[in-house]
Amino acid sequence: MRVVLADDHARVRDQVRRALEDGGCEVCGEGATAQEAVDLAVEHSPDVVLLDIHMPGSGISAAAEITRRLPQTAVVMLTRSGDDEDLFDSLRAGASGYLLKGDDPATLPDALRGVLDGEAAMSRRLVTRIMQEFRAPRRRPFVRKSVAAGRLSSREWEVMELLAQGLTTEDVSKRLFLAPTTVRVHVSSVLRKLRVKDRESAFKLLRQDPEEPAPER
Repeated sequence: MRVVLADDHARVRDQVRRALEDGGCEVCGEGATAQEAVDLAVEHSPDVVLLDIHMPGSGISAAAEITRRLPQTAVVMLTRSGDDEDLFDSLRAGASGYLLKGDDPATLPDALRGVLDGEAAMSRRLVTRIMQEFRAPRRRPFVRKSVAAGRLSSREWEVMELLAQGLTTEDVSKRLFLAPTTVRVHVSSVLRKLRVKDRESAFKLLRQDPEEPAPER
């Protein structure tokens, strides 16, 4: 199995390369940026491209470009990020797997072989997240193009989306690996930015289509 590896940390690349080679894989290219990952993938046409998410240029962008240009090559993310947004954005970009760097590196070769056999490579800690996403009741989503949405940071947006799904502050803190007090700070910041007094009023603004009249506060 031929693999292209892209991560902006040389030590991580070295550890992952050794784990792959010990498992019988050939690392045919290494890069430190999203563009290098794309270039190496196009040059070598590997079986698998293993990508970090938060490297220069965005691993998710690289995943989308590689799957578009090389549909026969599987893309798997290898990252420290357990954020739902990173997970689902990666899958939407075409990734066939999402593995965490805290997992045993010795399991990487078998996980990648599983991908080539048609399986999804997924850290066990994230499988429950995906199940919860599909089991969650469908509510009117927030409108990302709304004026209100433009005032929030990506983390504030993430916190409010989870709270709007019915999760408690404690649930959100566990999901995002944040302290409960940090979640409350984000909520307070959102209420201040949107100039509303409570979460429900904030939810209404974030669901409001800009072409509709704004709800009364």
